[in-house]
Amino acid sequence: MRSNGPDVQTISTGLVVAIVGFFSSFPIVLQGLVGVGATDLQAASGLMAASIAMGVSGIVLSLWKKQPVSVAWSTPGVALLAVSQTPEGGFAVAVAGFILAGVFTVLAGYWRPLARLIAAIPAPLAQAMLAGVLLSLCIQPFQALADFPALALPIILTWFVVSQFHKLFAVPAAVVVAALVIVVHSDFVIPLNDPLFAAPVWIMPIFTWEAVTNIALPLFVVTMATQNIPGLAVLRSFGYQPAPGQLVASVGGASILSAPFGSAATCLAAITAAMCANEASHPDPAQRYWSAVMGGVFYCVLGVFAGVITSFAALAPQAVLGTVAGIALIGVFANATFATLEDPTYRQSAAITFLVTASGISMFGLSAAVWGLAIGGVVQIVTNRLGHKP
Repeated sequence: MRSNGPDVQTISTGLVVAIVGFFSSFPIVLQGLVGVGATDLQAASGLMAASIAMGVSGIVLSLWKKQPVSVAWSTPGVALLAVSQTPEGGFAVAVAGFILAGVFTVLAGYWRPLARLIAAIPAPLAQAMLAGVLLSLCIQPFQALADFPALALPIILTWFVVSQFHKLFAVPAAVVVAALVIVVHSDFVIPLNDPLFAAPVWIMPIFTWEAVTNIALPLFVVTMATQNIPGLAVLRSFGYQPAPGQLVASVGGASILSAPFGSAATCLAAITAAMCANEASHPDPAQRYWSAVMGGVFYCVLGVFAGVITSFAALAPQAVLGTVAGIALIGVFANATFATLEDPTYRQSAAITFLVTASGISMFGLSAAVWGLAIGGVVQIVTNRLGHKP
């Protein structure tokens, strides 16, 4: 069937996709960028570049493939950054890592040995690494609840109550309440940016070994394992036949282009892809790609206002941002933890991967996420060789 362009249904779906995708995770994006040394201006530029990169990528890929290819920033990836130490050399080194992670993603799209290598990482170990990264972030809301109950309690209650009726809108609703908390905490004095719109900031990358080991490799592995591969699986589950190499390489290319402006990683989406690909998007599967297209348009619009959003977030006490970021990741943490321990064959090695990653250790210039995956992998190999039963 020939496309007649977007209609009210696909436009409204695209708007919901953008609201859910952006407001459910932008606080953790800001925390991730600041965690590896970004200034407020660089974080605003990174948020803008990330939003526009996923918006443009979603538009182009959906129009090209005539499939609802929803694109996102890597929420697990920026969560990893949020618990990382600022690399020696500052944010410029982190940007070099973002670029290299994009290069690895392009290679994974077109060079099958690398794609097979990533696919060979046992899913329980990859999920255990992700769960270990998320643990310290997901406990922040409850630490804030004990230390700053007046700030944290309204946000947590809103998230919990709304989640009982509509899980997708629970975090955006909590973001709205967090904004109200910030306004009250600021005595209703909210300075506006001048200029109003975000300005891109070019960050000249500094390539070091640390950029490879502590930024690029962990970011690449967690994004491929928890975003790109599931994103492709979601499209297949709705009857579409995505071209894995082209789609993965394309989002990798978008990551390379947007990284010098502070964007961490662009990837295929899973949750918002399901929103675009199901029958609520459009009765005709051949028309559903317009929902992803319109979602991309709205992502770009939100990206233009990244400066205002970042400045507003800068007014927030750390307890507020930590609470919003933490509750936004609880669902991801729950799924990762379940996948970590579900298979008894990998239970011991996955538990070790989780614990090592959550410990936050850093040895020989390698981060806890790298050590967690490495040590867990060795344990699993030895267990398999010796033939131990779980």
